[in-house]
Amino acid sequence: MTRLRQMMLEELQRRNYSPGTIRCYLRAVADFARYFHRSPDQLRPQHIREYQAYLFRERKLDPSTVTQKLAALRFLFIKTLRKPWSVAETPYPKPVRHLPLVLSQEEVALLINSARNPFDQVLLMTLYATGARCAEVARLQVGDIDSSRMVVHIRGGKGREDRDVMLSPVLLAALREHWSRLKPKVWLFPGNRWHSALQPIGTKALWQACHYAAQRAGLKKGVHPHTLRHCFATHLLEAGADLRTIQMLLGHHDLEETTVYLHLSHRHLSATASPLDALALAATGKKDEPPGDK
Repeated sequence: MTRLRQMMLEELQRRNYSPGTIRCYLRAVADFARYFHRSPDQLRPQHIREYQAYLFRERKLDPSTVTQKLAALRFLFIKTLRKPWSVAETPYPKPVRHLPLVLSQEEVALLINSARNPFDQVLLMTLYATGARCAEVARLQVGDIDSSRMVVHIRGGKGREDRDVMLSPVLLAALREHWSRLKPKVWLFPGNRWHSALQPIGTKALWQACHYAAQRAGLKKGVHPHTLRHCFATHLLEAGADLRTIQMLLGHHDLEETTVYLHLSHRHLSATASPLDALALAATGKKDEPPGDK
């Protein structure tokens, strides 16, 4: 490890950044240095602007990904190198908001039932039943399942904040079967192929569980662990849960983050009539193939 990388790592750790953010920031700075074949402390703001253009032009990265990489470089320059940083000279890209993919409840059931094995199946059930993030599920401990209060304790979520979410009786039964098979001592989902390691599984295991289950289910949509988090929130909203409750369950800091699910909820969309329906229009004639039937 280079001296500069060690300095940045220590600065990140002193500020209590999450392990995931630390890995992401260090990776971004290493990629920046590789692009110019020089140490980052020898590079200047003009190099950052050139690199930012390269990320969009050649690597075709999403604006949110570019923003994350710029945040890593900003941390390097301001906190590690103690150099000035001008947002005017290196502006963050304008975000593009995409509506997330949401599966129907029938599709979620098909996905879970199509898991490769019981371990993958309980992973998918936990993702959907709790709405937890991929890394949060991976690091669940046996003691986080509180059957007396029927809650799952999520430790150190985004922003290093803990929260409780509901424990589904169906999930509890599945987790008890899971425990009887593997007898995990600390981590609910231990790592390695035999699930006997002293460390938890990595997030890659959850991605693979989603990927293979979607293939087996014949779902052509791009399903990943965060998809089940979106399904959790949208299906709760359609069942009548209020946005504030969903915000707390998801661990969102801002209610605005949660309002995206209003755009995905079929119940809320169908409850509002189009203004076209109030117009007195002449008949448009019959079509051989109605648009809605395609």
